[in-house]
Amino acid sequence: MSGSGSTRRDRWTRLVPAGYSGVLALLIAGPLLGPGYLLLRDAVSTPRSYLTDSALGLGDAAPRAVPQDALLAALSPIIDGGLIVKAILLVALWAAGYGAAVLTRELLRVSTAPQLVAVTVALWNPYVAERLLQGHWSLLTGYAALPWTALAAYRIRASTIARRTGDTAWRLGAAGAWGALAGCFAAAGLTPTGALLAGCTAVVLVGRRNLLGTLGLLLVASAPWLTATALSGAGSEPSDPAGIAAFAARAEPGLGTLGSLAGLGGIWNGDSVPDSRITLLALIGTVLLLAVVATGIRATASSRAGIRAADAEIASVDHASLRVRRTLLILAVAAVVLPALGSTPWGMSVMEWLVAGVPGAGLLRDTQKYVALAMPAYALCAAAGCRALGVRFAHTPSTANAHRSPAISLTAIAFIALLVLPLFDLAYGVGGELRPVHYPAGWQRVTERIDGPGDIAVLPGGMFRKFPYSGKAPVLDPAPRMLPHDVLQTGELPVRGRTVAGEGAGAREVETLLLHGGSARQLGDLGVGWVLVERTTPGPLGESKTTLAQLDPIYTDQDLTLYRVPAVADHRSESQPAHRTIAYAAHILWAAMLVGGLLLAALLRPRPTA
Repeated sequence: MSGSGSTRRDRWTRLVPAGYSGVLALLIAGPLLGPGYLLLRDAVSTPRSYLTDSALGLGDAAPRAVPQDALLAALSPIIDGGLIVKAILLVALWAAGYGAAVLTRELLRVSTAPQLVAVTVALWNPYVAERLLQGHWSLLTGYAALPWTALAAYRIRASTIARRTGDTAWRLGAAGAWGALAGCFAAAGLTPTGALLAGCTAVVLVGRRNLLGTLGLLLVASAPWLTATALSGAGSEPSDPAGIAAFAARAEPGLGTLGSLAGLGGIWNGDSVPDSRITLLALIGTVLLLAVVATGIRATASSRAGIRAADAEIASVDHASLRVRRTLLILAVAAVVLPALGSTPWGMSVMEWLVAGVPGAGLLRDTQKYVALAMPAYALCAAAGCRALGVRFAHTPSTANAHRSPAISLTAIAFIALLVLPLFDLAYGVGGELRPVHYPAGWQRVTERIDGPGDIAVLPGGMFRKFPYSGKAPVLDPAPRMLPHDVLQTGELPVRGRTVAGEGAGAREVETLLLHGGSARQLGDLGVGWVLVERTTPGPLGESKTTLAQLDPIYTDQDLTLYRVPAVADHRSESQPAHRTIAYAAHILWAAMLVGGLLLAALLRPRPTA
C-alpha cells in the first residue's frame, strides 16, 4: 500500500505543476486562441510562407530569423502558419513554467507547492511580458529551454558516476541526458540568440569532461544560421555601433537600470512594456520578486538543500546538484550585472568597439535579452525559500513531515500572490495587446499574381508599418513572409529617435532608386521584378510615382497595388543552387537533432536519484 501511495503522490507531484503551467500559459496568451494571425511589432505570422533565399538566411540581411522562417515555410503548406506560431508560443510558455518545476524538483527535491512558486517565477515576470509585447515569440522558445537545459546539464554531470560505478541505469540516463541537451539546443536554436542562451547555460554547468561534446552539439544546433552567415556573408560584416546605445537596457520608474534588470525588466523599447511597468508598480513588483528570491538564496547554495543520503552514489549526485545550483546563482548575478554595465557610458564604448570590430557581435547589442539566464536560479531560490519559510512556520522537526506541512502550501499561496498582483496586466494577452489580426484578402490575390522572376521591392520605404487592421503599434512588414519571392529589406531600424543601419546594401540601393524616381530599366538591372505598394500605411514615397508610371500594373485594391517591372536581369549566381543545397542540409540536420534528441530523452530517462 505504501508503494502504491508513493506512486500516486509522485504522479500528483508531476501533474499538478504541469497543469498549473498550462493554466498560466493560457491566461497569458489566451486571446491568441481566436482566429487570426499574430502581428505585433517584430512578430509576424502569415497563412503561408515560402522557402525563399531570405527564409534560408541567404539573403541580403543577417540571418536573425533562421531557422525560424524556414521551419514555418516548410510546415505552412500543410498547417496554417498562424496556427503553427500560436502553438509554438503556447508550448514555449508551458515548457518554461513546467521546466522550472522539474528543475526545482530534481535539484532541491521540493514538494508540489514550492514547484508552483517556481512555475510562477518563470512565467509571470516582466521579461515574458516585455518580450511578448516586442513580438519575440521565437526568443521565448530559447527562454523556455533554459530550465530544461540546466536539468540536462546536471544529469550529464551526475552521470559521470557511471564511469566509476559501472551502473547500467545511469549509463542509459546519460544517453537520455545527452539527447535532452541536443533537443534543448535545437529548440532554443529557433533563433541565434536562443542558441546562445542555452549554450551559455550548458557550458557553465556540464563540467570540463563534458565540455567538448556540449560545444559540438551547440555547433550542430546552430548550423542553419552559422551556415547562412558563412554563405551569404551578410552577418559577417560588423554591425552599426549606433545599435549599442539604441538597444541598451532601460531604467524603469523608481528603479535604476540595475534594479530594472534584477527585476527581469528593462527592455530597450519603452513602448513594449505593460501599463503596470510605467507606474510605481514596477518598483513594488521588483522589490517583491527580489524578496521572494532572497528567501531561498542560502538554501539553494547550501549542501543541505535536498534530502541527504548515505549511499555513496547518491551522495555524489547530491554534490553534482550543489555545484549546478551554485553555478546557476553565479550565472544569474552575471546575467544582471553585465547588461547593467553595458548600459553605462564606458560599457557602451566597449560594446561599440566590439560590434564595430568583431563580425557577428551584433547579436550581443540587445543586452537585456540575456537577463533570461537568471530565470533558472530565480526559480530555484523562490522554491527553496517557500520550503524554508514553510518549515520554519510549521515548527516540524521531521523533514518528511515538513514536506507535507500546510504551512508550505500557505507560504506558496502568499508567494504566488506577491508575484502575480503587481503584474496583473500580464493576463489576457498582456492587457489585450497580444491579439490576432485578420489580413485583407488582397494579400492572397497579390501572391497569386506573382508568377514571374525577380525580387520584390516594397513601398513606402522602411521595414515597419501601421495598418488599420494591425493596431496602434508599428509592425514589421509582413510582405517578406507573405510573398513567394525574396522581398528586399534594408534592415534599418528606427530606435529611440535614431536609425540603426542594417546590412541590406542591395535593398538600400533599390529603395533609394525608387524614392528618387529612377527608371524601370534601372530597377530591372538590379534584379527587381515586382514592386508592391502598401497603400494604407504611412511612410516615405519620395518621387516613386515617376518610377511606378513606367511599370505594368497587375493588381490593385484599396490596400495593395502590385506592379511588374518590364525587363528583369537574372542576378542568380552559379553558386546559388549549391548554397541552397548546403542550407537545406543544415536545416535538415537541425530538425533531425530536435526530433531525435527529444525522442532519445523520452526513451532513456535517468533513474531518480532519491
